[in-house]
Amino acid sequence: MTHLQPVLLSGGSGTRLWPLSRDAYPKQFLPLAGEETMLQDTWRRVAPLASTAPIVVANEEHRFLAAEQLRLVGVEHARIVLEPAGRNTAPAIAAAALQAQADGGDPLLLVLPSDHVVRDAKGFRAAVRAAIPAAEAGVLVTFGVVPSAPETGFGYIQSAAGEGVRDVLRFVEKPDAATAQSYLDAGGYYWNSGMFLFRASRYLAELERFRPDIAAAVRQAFVAATRDGDFIRLDRDAFAASPSDSIDYAVMEKTADARVLPVDIGWNDVGSWSALWEVSEQDGDGNASHGDVIAIDSRNSYAYARRLVALVGVDDLVVVETDDAVLVARKDKVQQVKDVVARLKSDQRSHAVLHREVHRPWGSYDSIDQGDGFQVKRIKVKPGARLSLQSHRHRAEHWIVVRGTARVTRDNDVFELHANQSTYIPLGAKHRLENPGSEMLELIEVQSGSYLGEDDIVRYEDVYGRS
Repeated sequence: MTHLQPVLLSGGSGTRLWPLSRDAYPKQFLPLAGEETMLQDTWRRVAPLASTAPIVVANEEHRFLAAEQLRLVGVEHARIVLEPAGRNTAPAIAAAALQAQADGGDPLLLVLPSDHVVRDAKGFRAAVRAAIPAAEAGVLVTFGVVPSAPETGFGYIQSAAGEGVRDVLRFVEKPDAATAQSYLDAGGYYWNSGMFLFRASRYLAELERFRPDIAAAVRQAFVAATRDGDFIRLDRDAFAASPSDSIDYAVMEKTADARVLPVDIGWNDVGSWSALWEVSEQDGDGNASHGDVIAIDSRNSYAYARRLVALVGVDDLVVVETDDAVLVARKDKVQQVKDVVARLKSDQRSHAVLHREVHRPWGSYDSIDQGDGFQVKRIKVKPGARLSLQSHRHRAEHWIVVRGTARVTRDNDVFELHANQSTYIPLGAKHRLENPGSEMLELIEVQSGSYLGEDDIVRYEDVYGRS
């Protein structure tokens, strides 16, 4: 029986879907195209084929997000390979291949970006099954999407004539509109989906052949990795020494063993707000929305709302409203959203990185109000979770429990608080907050002091390895 090992690539930042997608909470962790997040949906799609839990390659900062979201859909003991720095897909897949071989096996790797939409999950699984014999024979299979339009936002793969898995003639860069139209007219060209199927050893052998510098750096980073439960932390210095390159440039465009299987499975990389509009359910006027949206005399627009948003007399617009930012863009200009993110980063504004609600391994906090010398946060702590034992040099804190039970450590005292009870944490006091109950703990924290930045924390002990 074929041993199929899913590899979910979860390192992207999704800047073109700002303000919903941000560095600390990118699009693969968001429920953009359904009730579940894109990472969860990717696992659901592949789970019936999988021989084992997935290998996930993720940014180190996203490790608890990935683990928690997979746990919520029943995945136990996913091996989560943590990249200390982004180095594109060729090194990421190499690390996954080494992990797949760690127990002495040599499975077929089904490599999938975790932030794509596939409407026909059954058709996707049928395509994977059809590609397995070729991959078992030693070739490197990619899946080319049958194009439905002269799309200029994707790379293309030209294939030889034939049926099923066939030879790749060439990979081509993102074309201009006229060239894309010529590809559709000619036939035999497919969108490059970024999905692959090959044996772990074959990928590593081809990477060694064509990019030995990447292979050596990743192998060293893997050998020197530290292991913490399900997390495999690649060595920072060794992995950072790897050149950054995609699997297409590093291997697929060079190997003589590249093959492509054309698929028509309702695929979309959801790389922009206009792409999300395309895959969303639309009303009779072509409008798609998420949240509390009213559209009057408006057409072909997309709105994402946390509060009530009303569209009146507009066409071809995208309106996205979050707790701390609003985007209004023409639908044909949404690729320029990445320029907004670049501006935010150059201005060192947190809106490029964080939402107002910030997720942590123990839960989350939401900065609901702030002014000169004070800040108010809504804090949620998961059942059984605990924050680090810490102190602050510049601020004191008041905690008011709204729901659940809080166990508080304050210097030498340990006590419990329940709904409508409160306590005070003086400046400099060693303190810890934990949730000993079975329901979510919610409290309001009022900070007061001369400096209220998140870096005013001295950690003494932390179950999440941050001290």
